Amino acid sequence: MSTPRKLFIKTYGCQMNVYDSERMAEALGGSGYTEVGSPEEADMILLNTCHIREKAAEKVYSELGRYKDLKAAKPDLKIGVAGCVAQAEGEEIIRRQPMVDLVVGPQSYHRLPEMEAKAGTEKVVDTDFPEEDKFERLKARPKAKRGPTAFLTVQEGCDKFCAFCVVPYTRGAEVSRPVARVLTEARDLVERGVREITLLGQNVNAYHGEGPDGRDWSLAGLIRELAEIEGLERIRFTTSHPNDMSDDLIAAHGEVGKLMPYLHLPVQSGSDRILKRMNRSHDRDSYLRLIDRIRAARPDILISGDFIVGFPEETDADFRDTMRLIEEVRYGQAFSFKYSTRPGTPAAEREQVAEEVKSARLQELQALITRQQRAVQDAMVGQTVGVLIERAGRMPGQMVGKSDHLHAVHLTADLAPGDLVRVRITESGPNSLGGVLARG
Repeated sequence: MSTPRKLFIKTYGCQMNVYDSERMAEALGGSGYTEVGSPEEADMILLNTCHIREKAAEKVYSELGRYKDLKAAKPDLKIGVAGCVAQAEGEEIIRRQPMVDLVVGPQSYHRLPEMEAKAGTEKVVDTDFPEEDKFERLKARPKAKRGPTAFLTVQEGCDKFCAFCVVPYTRGAEVSRPVARVLTEARDLVERGVREITLLGQNVNAYHGEGPDGRDWSLAGLIRELAEIEGLERIRFTTSHPNDMSDDLIAAHGEVGKLMPYLHLPVQSGSDRILKRMNRSHDRDSYLRLIDRIRAARPDILISGDFIVGFPEETDADFRDTMRLIEEVRYGQAFSFKYSTRPGTPAAEREQVAEEVKSARLQELQALITRQQRAVQDAMVGQTVGVLIERAGRMPGQMVGKSDHLHAVHLTADLAPGDLVRVRITESGPNSLGGVLARG
């Protein structure tokens, strides 16, 4: 019997990478690998990378540099780079860091066992966009107990080609998984203890997977079918594009009780001129009308968004348009970033905004978002909300979970992970809510 080998995975970026890392660990589990918590213990180190943030590739090279001593002390240690930086950089990674044994793009990680077998005797690079379904090629999941929440990728890639984004180049065109396969994986997760599933996709509301009837199903149709699974209590999805927020998906928010009242719907800018330069294919008014329709369907919904500050050629007037949009929408949460160039994207070649201007605008925007977020949280005090318990808290007897609106909630009660309870909110802190079990 072969000696078990140890795998350390470091995951960067989005929830889809978290999901991908789980699947890569499972794929390598068939080759005798078990996961460990530190690179020092590992026989193989795998970096699952993200290309969205600034200087993403340089951060990966810096991380690899930290492993040089480990590689020198343990020559048989295998080092791999996966994900979007791997897709973008390809063989350049091995040229710059010869100690790397394998490079695998996000569409090819089902080939990891074959690549790992070759690594060590040769350098292996696979950044193809293969025709076979990587999800179906992976070995069956072990029936281990899971925590109460899980991610489930249902769609990958993007056809929108926003001027600032590398996703269409690193993840490829939009592809949706068939309904039957998603349902099979969801039922398996529920059997293993999962009570909340977040459906993932680079553009998840563009989902158009083949249904059992041979026709393409929308995300709304998939959600309605998932809601029929006994034991699955909560459904979420992220990330969405305003152009794909269809009528049936809006209706589902008002009609499907298991679909949580939280929607992440990035707009990026409140300026029509900048939205056009971003190639977003929607304008300010259409976005605001969409928000109104969604809130009409689900009045208690919490809206989250994304904003890019200092996009090339953004003027003070453009920035003011963004601030006015934020004031009008009243976000419960938002993510905001200074624009940073991505080589190969159209925006990288345009006139850039000065760094100090970007920083000042970002600070002002984040201050407004923070005020809105606190106002939404403060308004929860006195309300009773559903909370799915996820883990023990820092204090004795304290448990922590997520509310229907994705707020972190802590309370002291005799509960266990997976319990779904009603909680009366009694306090609002900077990043969480406190409460007590509701009576009756």
